[in-house]
Amino acid sequence: MASEFSYEIVEEIAVLSENQKGWRKELNLVSWNGRPPKFDLRDWSPEHEKMGKGITLSNEEFDALKQTILGM
Repeated sequence: MASEFSYEIVEEIAVLSENQKGWRKELNLVSWNGRPPKFDLRDWSPEHEKMGKGITLSNEEFDALKQTILGM
């Protein structure tokens, strides 16, 4: 049995790539199940009605990732 969940894309930050079918890898701020928004990186269908697997990051996790990338 699939569990129900809700999401709201609060802010579209960046499109990193797009495939031939129109799916885009996006970095967004997303609120999951009415919770405070988190940074979210995943593939989305053209109208955001379907999504692929992805990762969500808290502000602290995102900052740590950003510092790591800047240090590379």
